[in-house]
Amino acid sequence: MKHIAKKRFGQNFLTDQQVLYDIVRGIAPQRDDLMVEIGPGLAALTKLLLQDLAHLHVVELDRDLVARLQKQFKPEQLSIHAGDALQFDFSSLLQEGRKLRVVGNLPYNISTPLLFHLAQYAPQVADQHFMLQKEVVERMVAEPGSKAYGRLSVMLQWRYAMDMLFVVPPQAFDPAPQVDSAIVRMIPLAQPLACDGARLEAVVTQAFSQRRKVIRNCLAGMFSEQQLREAGIDPGLRPEAVALENYVALARMPQGA
Repeated sequence: MKHIAKKRFGQNFLTDQQVLYDIVRGIAPQRDDLMVEIGPGLAALTKLLLQDLAHLHVVELDRDLVARLQKQFKPEQLSIHAGDALQFDFSSLLQEGRKLRVVGNLPYNISTPLLFHLAQYAPQVADQHFMLQKEVVERMVAEPGSKAYGRLSVMLQWRYAMDMLFVVPPQAFDPAPQVDSAIVRMIPLAQPLACDGARLEAVVTQAFSQRRKVIRNCLAGMFSEQQLREAGIDPGLRPEAVALENYVALARMPQGA
């Protein structure tokens, strides 16, 4: 029976076989990889991954799709975790001496919070390959000085090395989304720049809360002009012109104007 895509779950199923093969080639699964797929949907990618993997974990929220997956695959091939990826404890899948590989066509309506949820597991992850809205991937990999550079860029680049692999057009999906998609590769950094993550998040969120203002005004009350200069930041710059290492330098400083 045909599954009707559910808007509330942000379902757009990838159907283009060439794109699917290109994704698998980019992931390069090895037989003994410890891999989890988020949102397997109708299992188009799942089936191809299992041609190379001995076993795969999947996290799926839609109960109808969980039932389909249970009928389609044997438990020794596929471990199905029914639930919300935003609440899922990915560390529960870890095995001694093995890092997790994470893949998926992420629902666009939860992609940003899901990326932040996954970031807490970065030390236990080997790599991540995701299909996301192209605009989101552009923000993830953006460099300082570009319009796309913002909170997402800084916070993810602090933890990961990232590359946009290729763009996927709307017609590769059923139903077709209204936007282009893209594949991103995310490799956790062995040693992120040392600072408190919550503190960095607070600084970056405040800095980008008023993008059109200069950073002196955005961070007034958090840091003095002298502190901005000590962090290597020209107080007259806009937030999108400030590099990751300078935000980290601020996050290491005591707060006070």
